[in-house]
Amino acid sequence: MGDYHWDDSWAQLPSDDHERAGWAHHGLALSRTGELLGFHAGRPELLAFSADGSLTRSAPCPVREAHGITLVETDGVEYVWIADNASKSVRQPDGSYGRSHPDTPGQAVRVALDGTLVQRLDTPPLPVYSEGVYSPTSVAVDESRHGGSGDIWVADGYGQSLVHRFAADGSYLGALTGEEDGAAGRFACPHSVFIDRRRDEPELYVADRSNARVQVYGLDGRFHRVFGEGYLNSPSAFARLGDDHLVIAELFARLTVLDADDRLVRYLGAGADGRPDRPGWPNALDETGAVTRAPLQAGTFNSPHGVAVDANGTIYVTEWLVGDRMVKLDGGV
Repeated sequence: MGDYHWDDSWAQLPSDDHERAGWAHHGLALSRTGELLGFHAGRPELLAFSADGSLTRSAPCPVREAHGITLVETDGVEYVWIADNASKSVRQPDGSYGRSHPDTPGQAVRVALDGTLVQRLDTPPLPVYSEGVYSPTSVAVDESRHGGSGDIWVADGYGQSLVHRFAADGSYLGALTGEEDGAAGRFACPHSVFIDRRRDEPELYVADRSNARVQVYGLDGRFHRVFGEGYLNSPSAFARLGDDHLVIAELFARLTVLDADDRLVRYLGAGADGRPDRPGWPNALDETGAVTRAPLQAGTFNSPHGVAVDANGTIYVTEWLVGDRMVKLDGGV
């Protein structure tokens, strides 16, 4: 880990059966006061952790899963946008895991930090959703406190592989497909969206995960560039690291740090090279073939899914696996 200190036991996760048996699949965000916001692995509850890992509070939320968690601030009040993919892997009576799909589609909602619903965005009014699944995975907001338009970008990563744009009042503005320039190509699981403000002109980053690349757009929806060939394998979530760097959580067992020009700086906690081929991945299988928690190793990632970075450069990561694992990396680039 170089100059980073690895700590995968800092967070006091709930110790109930629902947490241990739940298949964690959530994002992370940091509040203004430094609380780390995550989600219960088994129940629809927003969790808040202090810097020392104490679980300070929990709040029921009107979602099935907080796949993506984005903190925003309006008039000095903090809210959380949640991308709810409306599906959850739950343990079955025989010990296996099956996906629970409610009758309602996925949703993007804004909630107060106590879980109270403030705003819900409608399913995009496109013909593809008359029969096709809508399953949002991430939200990014061009916040007015940064001089932005207030537009809300929603990635439908598990549904139709589109990125939707809404106005602040929830009215629908349009969609990106990845084909806007005629060269980069159609999105395949746009898993995360992120507004990058490291440069004079803010840009929208789209984690085009199944294509192992990132597509970059202006906040007007115009294509700018694509990068990642040869050094990204599964970009899944973004977080700014200091003034100039970006850290990308890659599901296939590592974090990737980039410089201000989107060039590779280093990998952190790199595990398997390429898609892991362990039976039952991201979990494991016991002698009967039933899904069980993976044999995790300190210093090596299994399946990074959500990432957040605090003002001191400490990196927090949650992984996609049964029982959750929250890793804290103290140090610097």
